[in-house]
Amino acid sequence: MKKRAFILMLAAACCGIANAQNEWEEMDKRQEAEEAVVKVNPDAKYLAGAVPMVDGRVTFSTVINAPGKSASEIYSTVKTYMDRLTRQPNQLEHSLLAIADSSKNFLCGNYQEWLVFKNNALSLDRTRFYYTLIADCQDGRLEVKMTRIYYLYEEERNPQTYKAEEWIDDKNALNKKQDKLLRVSAKFRRKTIDRKDYLFRKFDELLNGKTTGKEEQK
Repeated sequence: MKKRAFILMLAAACCGIANAQNEWEEMDKRQEAEEAVVKVNPDAKYLAGAVPMVDGRVTFSTVINAPGKSASEIYSTVKTYMDRLTRQPNQLEHSLLAIADSSKNFLCGNYQEWLVFKNNALSLDRTRFYYTLIADCQDGRLEVKMTRIYYLYEEERNPQTYKAEEWIDDKNALNKKQDKLLRVSAKFRRKTIDRKDYLFRKFDELLNGKTTGKEEQK
């Protein structure tokens, strides 16, 4: 019985893969399916501390080590991806690589894309998602930041603009005990963290020769 129950739970989780709302989420859904059986709280990674504030602004950052690669090699790889990112299917018209300074091995891209919360025959729930990616390339390492985040929601009915600092931070997105997400802003916080995780992992894969299985072709 236990074995059968395990199989049924895993099969149900795998079905969720087909419901991934954004193309980039497909591999993340596959990983979640594998972890679903043992995960106690599916929102655990989205709780307190998951959205860091730096100088009053929501700023996600990571350092990716790339042993043996020069700053110029890292810059070239990252520039290619950040430029290609502006033309992927979920991107909107104003996404662009704003700064590409090879003398300083520094890159800055401004992105505007769709974050899709729900998409079926009856409804489409999504938001425009704006953010900036900053990449500082050095010998053997890359520092990446995602910042200047905001959203334009329900633009066709009742346009609402939300800044990340006022919408997905711990103060505004968690209950007083900080053990649950607040219902209204929860989907924004989850999707933003998922997107950040995907992009940061993608940079790591590009620099260290890893693959996700299904790579983005555009």
